[in-house]
Amino acid sequence: MSSPWSDLDRPPLSASRLRRALVGGTVAGGGVWRAVDVVERTESTNADLAAAARRGEDGGLVLLAEEQAAGRGRLDRRWEAPPRACILGSVLLRPTTPAPTWPLLPLLAGVAVAEAVRSVGTLPAVLKWPNDVLLSGRKVAGILAERVDGAVVIGIGLNVSVRAHELAVPTATSVGLAGGVADRESLAKETFRALGRRLAAWTDADGAPEAVLPAYREICDTIGRDVTVELPGGERVHAHAEGVDGGGRLVVRRTAGGETEALSAGDVVHVTAAG
Repeated sequence: MSSPWSDLDRPPLSASRLRRALVGGTVAGGGVWRAVDVVERTESTNADLAAAARRGEDGGLVLLAEEQAAGRGRLDRRWEAPPRACILGSVLLRPTTPAPTWPLLPLLAGVAVAEAVRSVGTLPAVLKWPNDVLLSGRKVAGILAERVDGAVVIGIGLNVSVRAHELAVPTATSVGLAGGVADRESLAKETFRALGRRLAAWTDADGAPEAVLPAYREICDTIGRDVTVELPGGERVHAHAEGVDGGGRLVVRRTAGGETEALSAGDVVHVTAAG
């Protein structure tokens, strides 16, 4: 039977240290990160907190897993990773801001994760719309936000010590592979601290875009690029990404015809360098 310490480069997270670092920070909907739990293995932290939301749990819950059996990313993609090689976690929020502001939450979470990678990992993380975190064009983290019975569950998957042969896809990377500081517990602490700070500012501003979008646009590497966007229905749009509007939608100008439109969902591929 394998031990959490069988791979000394991948020590387990300390729930007690995470609680000391995180519980008490201001967040949307719960007033504080009121509880932090770490489980050895689960199907999906998002699914676990979605179930908690349906039971009527208050906001402010943070759940991390050392391993996920059925982790999901955006567009129902699987998130696969070795045990204790990633930050795999979700938060349960009950936002007090108007519901039309909630689409900004995935972008806000993307900014928080990028900030943690920059500060603790010491790497120049950027964002691909809407919320993939990139290092040198490769995906290091993804975010999945879901509405559940008046609540929002936000899941975060960040590759920390994943090795080259363990990558699920060749377009991915990890903090360690990119040459950063691959300290999983420190990255986890700063990820949820940054998320708490961002949520507090957004809540205090009653969900105003100005509490999210200036920081988002500053590190969004999609803006200014030619892109291909695969829409949920399967249509592919070839366009120039001109910006992100107040609702968090990607504003593009189609290559064919020159029409401008705002996209609320889609899978983006960067075609040319920004600028």
